[in-house]
Amino acid sequence: MKNILLIVTLLLVLSACASVSQQSQTAQQPQTAIQSTDNTPSSVTTAETGPIRTHTVAQRAGATPSESKEEDSLPKTELTEELLYKLLASEFAFQRGDWQSAYVTDMAAAQQTRDPRLAKRAAEIALSAKQADEALNAVRLWRSLAPNSDEAAQYYLSFVVLSDNLAEAKPILEQRLKEARPQTRGLLAFQMQRLLSRAKDKAAAFTLLEEVLAPYLDMTESHLALAQGAFAAGDNERARREAQLALKAKPDSEIAVLALAQVTPDKAEANRIISSFIAKNPKAREVRLAYARNLVEEKQFAAARAQFEALLKEQPQDLTSLYALGVLEVQANDLPSAEKHLTSYLNVLAANPDDERDPSQAQLLLAQIAEDRKDTDGALKWLSQIEPGENYLTAQIKRAQIIAKRGDIVGARKALHDTTVSGEREESQMLLAEAQLLRDANRLQESLEVLKAGLKKFPENTDLLYDHAMVAEKSNQYEAMEASLRKIMQLAPSNHHAYNALGYSLAERNIRLDEAFTLIDKALKLAPDDPFILDSMGWIQFRLGKLKDAEASLRRAYELRPDVEIAAHLGEVLWVKGQKADAQKLWRDAQTKDPQNDTLKSTLARLNVNL
Repeated sequence: MKNILLIVTLLLVLSACASVSQQSQTAQQPQTAIQSTDNTPSSVTTAETGPIRTHTVAQRAGATPSESKEEDSLPKTELTEELLYKLLASEFAFQRGDWQSAYVTDMAAAQQTRDPRLAKRAAEIALSAKQADEALNAVRLWRSLAPNSDEAAQYYLSFVVLSDNLAEAKPILEQRLKEARPQTRGLLAFQMQRLLSRAKDKAAAFTLLEEVLAPYLDMTESHLALAQGAFAAGDNERARREAQLALKAKPDSEIAVLALAQVTPDKAEANRIISSFIAKNPKAREVRLAYARNLVEEKQFAAARAQFEALLKEQPQDLTSLYALGVLEVQANDLPSAEKHLTSYLNVLAANPDDERDPSQAQLLLAQIAEDRKDTDGALKWLSQIEPGENYLTAQIKRAQIIAKRGDIVGARKALHDTTVSGEREESQMLLAEAQLLRDANRLQESLEVLKAGLKKFPENTDLLYDHAMVAEKSNQYEAMEASLRKIMQLAPSNHHAYNALGYSLAERNIRLDEAFTLIDKALKLAPDDPFILDSMGWIQFRLGKLKDAEASLRRAYELRPDVEIAAHLGEVLWVKGQKADAQKLWRDAQTKDPQNDTLKSTLARLNVNL
């Protein structure tokens, strides 16, 4: 009985040596009826397992016997006790992690029995062990035993390309193109280009692509495949020339113009090519969509919006266009239009569910729109619809913030506490949110207590340490602040925020100025274009009396980000330099943006300036 069960398991798991002689079945399996010499499903029954349905390889692939060349050529191997023992020993060795023994056994068995499925199994074992050379040897054997197997050929091609044995791939590629039907040959050319793009030697791969496609240059697809291949090999000039030939051969080809735009290094010229094509082919949807996305990447939002509007006019329920327009309109502060398009997006998505699309980002934007117009009930309604997923925690934190703005700190904290979280990342997010709510409400000691409790649980969490430092500074607990920032520097030496925060705090208190400069200088080297670190550098330079350098740093910071606090600092430098009119103008502009900014108010009060 044990042998019978092992044979059944072997048949089902390995799918090898399925063709066993009737005599062997009768002699060795008296309680098992196996009819596998034809192509009908077989019923395998044992006293312990009950009936099990098995199928031939051809039937599992949905093919008839005549279509399955590999199945037809399988050798009629007798499953002897010796062979059975070897195959089982191989599998047990593999399960123990001894891939070498399993591989050698299956390779030897494949050579002995001439059964291609054993060679395939050897290849799988080598692959799982990440042994490329051994896997290629097994695939070569597999293909030699099953020369008509498409699966073996696909594996073989992939391996020879990845191992840069490109000469071995050439005759197969040539044969496939030659035997392909004319209507499928173009697609095959693209597939070959994608396959060859995986080779390490890009130049050699492109040369091979040229050679196999040489007889088929009358096909537009050949030029497009060559354009992609040349682009992958770094030959932009050749890529551009091939794409131009493709477009010349087929002037209305969307894929050709997209390829030409892709290989055009000048983005402005690429956009001109696309816009010219759209003017001649206004129904070219994929090209217009690519053009719109290019415009978004280049921050040409108004032009991008016009393209998405044209796309939406053609297909009023297109999800991509509805969502893109909503986002662009939020960016342009056209909130009524954004709300209309994002709501339509959600309605269409609800009617036509798409697992690839997450509605939560649109719901977050609609919540923000509602909050901006003081409709807190509307904002909370949108947030309540966000289901657990990528944006769920963000939604719960936003919900708590809105409740807190209503003055209900207790309710806001409860909303955070009621949110189910798991793991340090999620727990720390909620702790940071709660501490921020308390900080904004000027309940600094409670905020510190929340962060201290978090640090007891996660003592090396740099986000908790940083926020603890910021609240400690606001509470005038400078030693605690510095201790947290120093710990961040130890845990994350490249964390520029920690160096900047400590350096700025020292500069603001006008103490240990040389040390402050060193800290800020290190932060600036780690993040050269951070406007707030540039602001800190300008401020420490001002404290050190380097007014010219301070003005240059602060002007650069203000160019990168016209922030009110940066304006306050730059204005003070100008005021001290005697450029009082310029300073006052800068402060007036800043006051218009944020009249309640603490830094600006304290600067004006300290200098006794009335705007």
